Amino acid sequence: MTKSSAFGKIILFGEHAVVYGRPALAVPVTQVYADVDVSDSKREGIWIDAPAVHLQAELKTLPSDHPIAAAINNLFFLFRTSPFPNLDIKIASRIPVASGLGSSAAVTVALTRALTSHLRRSMKDEDVNAFTYEIEKIHHGDAPSGIDNTVITYARPVYFVKGQPIETFKVGQPFTFVIGDTGIPAPTNESAGDVRQLWLDDPSHLEGVFDKIGEISFAARCAIEAGMYEWLGELMNKNHALLQELTVSSPELDRLVEAARSAGALGAKLSGGGRGGNMIALVKSEMADTVSLVLKTMGAKNILVTPIF
Repeated sequence: MTKSSAFGKIILFGEHAVVYGRPALAVPVTQVYADVDVSDSKREGIWIDAPAVHLQAELKTLPSDHPIAAAINNLFFLFRTSPFPNLDIKIASRIPVASGLGSSAAVTVALTRALTSHLRRSMKDEDVNAFTYEIEKIHHGDAPSGIDNTVITYARPVYFVKGQPIETFKVGQPFTFVIGDTGIPAPTNESAGDVRQLWLDDPSHLEGVFDKIGEISFAARCAIEAGMYEWLGELMNKNHALLQELTVSSPELDRLVEAARSAGALGAKLSGGGRGGNMIALVKSEMADTVSLVLKTMGAKNILVTPIF
């Protein structure tokens, strides 16, 4: 048996604007992850068991554009593997689907590495990243940001500009985020499509909004590197207001954001595609339990507390 795992991720700043060439910041979330086990099978074919997405099937029965099928087929074609081996593939993901935590990218990264290792082949991180990005297009449409696959592949904090070499950033001193899940699925392709329509309708205005988000992302990197977390919280609040202007927030997200701020968070905003999924709150470590309890009381379906080092 060959096993591989991949952490989830959370976007701190720059969602949506990153698609239009502005910077974004994201970090791994080590409390949630996807596991993939690959073993030789006595059965004919490649059998996939992924209970989190209610999938139990043989590869040939899946449509060619199914993301898991596409990942397996494309990887074997890339390696010129013929005939395909008989395999049992078990996928166990603890990352909620459509929550902004990178579930699809984590599964693809873990699956790619498990299959690569099982076939006694090798792939560099940059190749895993590029391969996963292609599969992300199936999940999120033709133009995903690329940030999910990048953060999850490299498993470290990233300052990301689409089409440019990745940059890691230093954390001046540890800080803590509380992540609150609305429990509402948030398919990124829907909100991204709506933002694109806004951009097509009024490109000059949207470019101005994207510029402001990009400036906030750059300032946030400086704040993190300097350990200036009151400033970082203010930047989160400003970023959330701009995401509201892009129409990607929701009453549920706004309620949790306001509750976190009222409970003592230094700042709070939605994270990811929006319209559901997660919000994040920057807190002093001693306030994490208090903010978590308030978010739970206000309707958050799941809470994660993640330190960033």
